[in-house]
Amino acid sequence: MRQSLTYTAWLRLRRRPSALIGLLVVIGFVLMACLASSISPQDPIATSWGAIRKAPSAAHWFGTDEIGRDVLSRVIWGTQASLMAGVISVSISLLIGVPIGLLAGFLGGWVDTVISRITDAFLACPFLILAIALAAFLGPSLTNAMVAIGISAAPIFVRLTRGQVLQIKVEDFVEAARAVGNPPWRIAILHILPNILPPLLVQSTLAIASAVIAEASLSFLGLGQQPPAPSWGSMLNTAKNFIDQAPWMAIWPGLSIFLLVLSFNLFGDGLRDALDPRQS
Repeated sequence: MRQSLTYTAWLRLRRRPSALIGLLVVIGFVLMACLASSISPQDPIATSWGAIRKAPSAAHWFGTDEIGRDVLSRVIWGTQASLMAGVISVSISLLIGVPIGLLAGFLGGWVDTVISRITDAFLACPFLILAIALAAFLGPSLTNAMVAIGISAAPIFVRLTRGQVLQIKVEDFVEAARAVGNPPWRIAILHILPNILPPLLVQSTLAIASAVIAEASLSFLGLGQQPPAPSWGSMLNTAKNFIDQAPWMAIWPGLSIFLLVLSFNLFGDGLRDALDPRQS
């Protein structure tokens, strides 16, 4: 049954060209990150004082930056930081948000009230502002940026999980599991949790896009990946000082952020439609 549902979802996804294009672009970025050491034409941190702010050419396809580093190589290696930030941050959010939301929705009562009010308080603060504050408190590094982004996005998963649990726990199959004597923990983990995975998967895909933007923003502010390690956000931070003399320094990392975020959003939208049982 589960296999047939997965196959049906795949058939629905195939009917959405934009989602497939987004998936292919995401796969392309993943391969770029995994094969960075093989496909990068030069060392991303190697400087060349004779090639400062050189325009794109056969030697440097994307040009060079303010100290002669190859922009193409830095864009390729910067993919690793962005994808790591997206995937690891969302994983942290899931590990925090899903158990808490499951607990709130399943137990209800005062537990639900306390968790919901705390979640509302966190959601009242804009996601990026909270991430910046946490990253500044923890200190500038990619690891701390990922932790800050993950904690800041966790309330979204708390609310989503709670809402899904409230819908599922009144279904007949849950009542039947309770009637035959299943303990509460077994009902929550084996009967409710598997049935709320599709919306969590869709939200995770969309949250990765937000985490990529957040990581780039933190790196732009000096709170993420630290120089000379390549990061799209830090590349934009440097490029803003030379936008008139060397616009290619800003174009390529900015275009990379745009394509990766757009692709995750397109794939997430298609995945939401494919996993929606109300779709024909």
